[in-house]
Amino acid sequence: MLIKTSFKPAWWLRNGHLQTLYPALLRRKTAVPQLWRERLATPDGDFLDIDHCGTGTGPLVILLHGLTGSSDSGYIKGLQMVFLRQGWRSVALNFRGCSGEPNNKARCYHSGETEDIQFVYETLRQREPNTPFAAIGFSLGGNVLLKWLGEQGGRLALSAAVAVSVPLLLNLCASKLDKGFSKLYRANLLDGLKTYMRLKLAHLERNGHHAEAEKIRQLGDCSKISSFWQYDDVVVAGLHGFKDVHDYYQRSSSRQFLQHIKVPTLVIQADDDPFMTPAVLPAVDELSGHVRLEITRGGGHVGFVAQQGLFKPRYWLEQRIPAFLGQYL
Repeated sequence: MLIKTSFKPAWWLRNGHLQTLYPALLRRKTAVPQLWRERLATPDGDFLDIDHCGTGTGPLVILLHGLTGSSDSGYIKGLQMVFLRQGWRSVALNFRGCSGEPNNKARCYHSGETEDIQFVYETLRQREPNTPFAAIGFSLGGNVLLKWLGEQGGRLALSAAVAVSVPLLLNLCASKLDKGFSKLYRANLLDGLKTYMRLKLAHLERNGHHAEAEKIRQLGDCSKISSFWQYDDVVVAGLHGFKDVHDYYQRSSSRQFLQHIKVPTLVIQADDDPFMTPAVLPAVDELSGHVRLEITRGGGHVGFVAQQGLFKPRYWLEQRIPAFLGQYL
């Protein structure tokens, strides 16, 4: 179902680049109280760090960040504060190696990796079998979320979900980042990923994980990678069992999973997102009856900055997402 949006961009942030850059560069970090970190040992001998917010027995919302992000990302912290104020608890998953400490395996996180969200969900659900759960994913985390929801179908005890600024077709998004001003985002993200891999390799060698370190060394010199097509072919496909980048993009793009989703789900996409093109967006007949697609005019990539007064930003997602989830929690 395609639904009408209420979003109107702030008048001084009228294009997708400004909407994307403003919160990324100028948003003040939210100091969220009642935060505590838990380290979960994964079945493959690694670990995941998850950041809890809030106490009590209220509904629990799982949050998934975007590429090179973490639980410290502004959009994560902002929502955690909103949820805390209304008596909901939240858990922000740091994908492997994103919590400030490299993980102990060569494997990384990627757009199609759903084992870790399934593990976190099962761990939390076993602790609280009767608590209302919801999940939210941003960008890469949104792709992971939608793919997971489609894979699981009706097997999840999840009340609702929201996915924001999702690269629904990974090949088209990778190509879009090779063009025009979007190349600046590509350069920044790739620099972050190459730093992530460099720190991971040093960590593995320093801590005696020599077999895992060797898997990364066998990839060759990653410092010369200059596009997502190259990074995903060399690193993601090389470490995660895909034949090549084409196999990775085909199997991991979440658009094909939308028809299988059984959880009430809101997908929010901006028509001027500089990370993608209109061709990424699905047709209505590709959506299951549980999926609502909201396409905003303006908003950029994980931006959606409205206004409340002269030059005073209002982060629209922090109203829209709780309003949607509140129908089900």
